[in-house]
Amino acid sequence: MVRRILNWLDHRTGLETAVKEFMLEEIPASSGWPQVFGSMALFFFLLQAVTGLLLSFNYAPTPGEAYKSLRFIMTEVTGGRIIRGLHHWGASMMIVVVALHMAQAVIWGAYKKPREATWMAGVILLLITLGFGLTGYLLPWDNRAYWGTVVATQIAAKSPGIGDYLTRLLASADGIGVVTFARFYALHVMLLPAAMLGMTFLHVVLVRRHGVTPKPGDTAPKKKFYPGQVFQDTVAIFVGFCILMVLAVTVHAPLEKLADPTDISYIPRPEWYFLWLFQMLKLFEGPMEVVGTHIIPGLAVGLLMLLPFIDRKKVTRLSDRKMAVAILLLVATGLGGLTTAAIRSTPAPAAGGGADLDAAAWQTLEPSEMAGLSHFRKQNCMTCHAVGSRGGKLGPDLLQLPRQRSIGELVEFFRNPQQTRPGTNMPPVTLASRQLNDLAAFVLRLDAANAEALLETPKVVAEGAVVYQDNRCNLCHVVNGAGKKLGPSLNGVGRKRTRAWLLEHFVNPQKLSPGSTMPPYRLPEKELANLTGYLLALE
Repeated sequence: MVRRILNWLDHRTGLETAVKEFMLEEIPASSGWPQVFGSMALFFFLLQAVTGLLLSFNYAPTPGEAYKSLRFIMTEVTGGRIIRGLHHWGASMMIVVVALHMAQAVIWGAYKKPREATWMAGVILLLITLGFGLTGYLLPWDNRAYWGTVVATQIAAKSPGIGDYLTRLLASADGIGVVTFARFYALHVMLLPAAMLGMTFLHVVLVRRHGVTPKPGDTAPKKKFYPGQVFQDTVAIFVGFCILMVLAVTVHAPLEKLADPTDISYIPRPEWYFLWLFQMLKLFEGPMEVVGTHIIPGLAVGLLMLLPFIDRKKVTRLSDRKMAVAILLLVATGLGGLTTAAIRSTPAPAAGGGADLDAAAWQTLEPSEMAGLSHFRKQNCMTCHAVGSRGGKLGPDLLQLPRQRSIGELVEFFRNPQQTRPGTNMPPVTLASRQLNDLAAFVLRLDAANAEALLETPKVVAEGAVVYQDNRCNLCHVVNGAGKKLGPSLNGVGRKRTRAWLLEHFVNPQKLSPGSTMPPYRLPEKELANLTGYLLALE
């Protein structure tokens, strides 16, 4: 029966025959461990696609929300930290494997006739791989991503002849904003994957057409791809995946503070595989900068593409490739030296500037949710309601509320408990509409993972958020991704301003920030103290 089913599938689809032809392809007798890098590169690309897809289920592709959703993935989603680690470190692994694959091709002379097109497709695949790293860098929307992308777009803007076009294409003329983010996201998840799939298919077709390059001087009879080479490829992929899994589990993928466009003191650094280019900026300063950032890299890519037409000498022995090996070592030494110099010149991170995944749970709340906590306390909600193991037993445990409820539904219940839920003994909540919205936002934010920490939020912080909300500060400022961007983001303001500065700024904004459109605020002393306490606590 199984044989009949397989025959039916093969007759209709040709799948079994195709698999057999692929597995029984003849390859040179000298093929072995040096040839595993191509299969490894394909595996890591597929792994990047799968982990990227898994991340997309919980990722919000808009500035601010992207940061919050990534924090949610890494702290709340089961296995989220590992999936993000696999995706982050997998990008580095893929670049390393692709580079080793190309180095092996150079040593074996795999770019020579008739494999010129195969080599050129490989160079394009390398550029697409680097493109993935560049476009994905902005997507976490933390300080590291924002300022690193600022440098990248500034370099692109100085491209000879096409700088203005690239600036318009990346929507970076007025800085990094929503449109820039959207275009980087589109490049990363739509255009580049399509290009990678197309070029990978072409590359594999060309490899099948011209065969695997034998070791120079190999004249032995050919062997089958299966089982020997399949076993070696599988072992190499397994070892590579184990290394990647160890990195994903033990080394946290970086996520710094929420992007702050006003934090001009931040010193940007790109990913390690672009550090050599970053260091070139220091070697070619001023008018010569274009030499280091465009001319030399452009010439290097051009030489790679034209290598099959430059080196056309027939190779009969591997020992004839001494010059190729020497050039490879020279290039590796140069790139390694530049990268090392860039790493050594990187200053230590400022206090509070590193990853903040271990910040207190309340530091991640939006102002409305924080204000809702204050209303929650003042309404003595825990007299009747339990929150996990704490609180009363007259009402339902708030951690057991259906998460699919909306803020509007809860607000309507707060206003008219008897009408919404006949038989309940809960009295109406006498708060203004905006305060009811804030209370509902906080209740919906509660879950088993954060409840204990949220209930320990300092009183001054929660009451300061009420002042922030009552004075509509969110119409000009952003906190934890919520608000408008007319004024500077307030995350991390405590690292740049003192309490005395903030108090004086509220009273006379024009004095400390000439040209500011912020009006003076004559608030009661207690409200000012609470507001400044809240702002200084923000991370």
